[in-house]
Parts: sequence; C-alpha cells; structure tokens
Amino acid sequence: MAKPGNSDCILVVNAGSSSIKFALFDPSMSEVISGMAEAIGGASRLKIGKQTQDTPFIDHKSALSAILKGLDKAGYPLTCLRAVAHRVVHGGSKLAGPMRINADVRAEISNCTPLAPLHNPHNLAGIDTLADLAPNLPQFASFDTSFHATNPPVATRYAIPRMQETKGIRRYGFHGLSYASLVQRLPEVSKEKLPSRLLAFHLGNGASLCAIQNGRSVATTMGYSPLDGLTMGTRSGGIDANAVLRLVEDNGLERTKAILNHESGLLGLSGGKSDMRNLMTDPSADSSFAIEHFCYWSLRHAGSLIAAMEGLDAIAFTGGIGENATAVRAGILRGLEWIGARMDIDANHRGSARLHAQSSKVAIWIVPAEEERMIALDAAALMEAT
Repeated sequence: MAKPGNSDCILVVNAGSSSIKFALFDPSMSEVISGMAEAIGGASRLKIGKQTQDTPFIDHKSALSAILKGLDKAGYPLTCLRAVAHRVVHGGSKLAGPMRINADVRAEISNCTPLAPLHNPHNLAGIDTLADLAPNLPQFASFDTSFHATNPPVATRYAIPRMQETKGIRRYGFHGLSYASLVQRLPEVSKEKLPSRLLAFHLGNGASLCAIQNGRSVATTMGYSPLDGLTMGTRSGGIDANAVLRLVEDNGLERTKAILNHESGLLGLSGGKSDMRNLMTDPSADSSFAIEHFCYWSLRHAGSLIAAMEGLDAIAFTGGIGENATAVRAGILRGLEWIGARMDIDANHRGSARLHAQSSKVAIWIVPAEEERMIALDAAALMEAT
C-alpha cells in the first residue's frame, strides 16, 4: 500500500455525465483504493473506499475537489501521486493511442466534443480541474476509441459523400479500453496464448461486440457514437436512419436525442426496467421479451463479426452483464452452437473463468473488466518510455 509522501501512485479518473469514478494504483499496478462521486448536480454522494457520505456537488469540478480532499483524509494526498490518468471517450481520428496531455492534446479532445457531446466535456472538466489544483502533476489520457483505430477503412466508412466524411462522420467504435484490457488479461486467465480470432462481448448498461484478430480490432458494433449496435440499457442500438428522421419530425431534435439515448433499449422494451438484474427477476412478458431482444441482437451482430474474421477460435465475455448474467450468457452461447461452441452448463452457473465443454471447438472465457487498471498501465508505459 502506498505511503503518503511517496510520489509513486497513479490516480485514474473516469468522468461520466453525472459521476466521477476513480481508482488509485501503486507501482505494482495493484488497486489501493477506489470510489466515486455520483449524482453530480442532484442528490450527490461521495464514496471513498468503504466510506460513503451524502454531499452536494454542483458540478464536476467540485466533485473532483471533494475526491482529492477525501483521498487526502484517507492518507493519500496529492504528494503521493506520480501522475493522473484519464479515461476520455472520444479521441477522433488523430488521438489513436494513449497520450500525455499538453495544450495540443487538450485542444484535440475539445475538438472531438461534437462527436461525443455527452462525454468529452466532462472528461475535460476532470483534466482542467487537476491542472488547476496540481499544475505540475503529469496528466495522461487513454481513449475509448483508440483500440479500434486498426479497423480497415471498409469497416469504418459510411457510404456517404466524402465531403460529409471529412467532417468526422464515420464509424469509430467504443469500449476500447475494456477490449484492450481483455486482450492483455485473457492469456493470464486462460494460461494459453491469445486466440487468433476472438469474439469479445462487452455487455453492460452500454454494450458492444468486437472482432479481435491477432490482438487487433478489425470490426465492432458501435459506430459514430455509442448509440449504435446492440440493444442496451437505455440506448436503442441500431435503428434505420429514416426512422430517426421520422422521430425528429414528430418530436424535434432534442426530444429525439433523449428518446434514443435515455428512454429506449431494455428500458423502452420492458416498460421501465433498464437493469438486467431487475429484468431477470421480473416474470412479466415485457421483461422476458427485453432479455430475448438483447440476446437475439447480440447473436445477429456476432454472426457479422465472425464473418469479418472468416471464422472463430474463442469467445470472451466481460462487463457487468457478461460477467454475472448466467442466463444471458447461456442464451447467447446456445445461439452459437452452429459455430461449434459448446457450453459447460455447470461452469456457466458457477461463473467460472472457463465456460467451454471438452467437446467445444471454440474456447469460451469470462474475463473481468479492468478498464481503470488498463488506463494506469497506459500512463506508466508512457512515463517509462520518456
């Protein structure tokens, strides 16, 4: 555990639209303490380690200041930090890897705000607050889009006029930090080399799939924004563009944004439930249909990504649903038996790391999501390289 006064820890900051998650890592990349400020701007709370208290945060700056004060009180002052590393949702086409934040990088993150208006401004709030509070402390950024920079142009370009594409309208893909962590962790979990053709399921409130060939993303389900692809907690997933235009005609632009991002997906299908845990304990027909919809479209997209890799060697599940929802994994894996996947039913019920039966032609694994640790590793690697 880190000792105050030793400048050897890396603080990871993950700022969302109404919350800031954080985790502190020591030099061995072990998590020392973590927590979050949540419901910023509302009935906000601060959790640091096992301690939780209700406290008002009017904005992200006040929340981050409270986190730093709380860490100081817990024995981890700013002086124990070697660096701060941030999750940034969108790096566009220029920020295609982890970066030390300087004026140019900050400006480019800001330039990407139109591509991620619900995320990048909050990421920047964390960066700017730390710059004010500790101007000499190095800051780094890891981008959710960068893992997919290896997708070929045929996978990323929409069939629209080039003039529109030059404005940044193309497929980017997200959850890249989760997939990068999965690629690193799977050989440790499996005790085997990384499979050549890996189909990764990041299933949570936000959900996506990624085709990973020889450790590199070649296709993914999210596109220009995190709205595309699978049925999600409150996001619609894929929807015909003309249907979107009809929604805009009927409801206006801002209302349509709210419908598609915050009132759709599992929430819209079930009539009020977005959490998979609640859906799975609810016997209603609407909840059952929402789960069926989630699994069906996971399978539809899985077939597309398997085709992009021209085959499949292994499957990996990660994220809150992927790691914990036994019935959802079972439903998806039953739908992949045509490709030779055979689930060990008992292992699936136990939530074992290895899920495949002896007769399976495809390896199947659960890999715990470790996005914060991946961000810390990115920052440490950049510091060691300089």
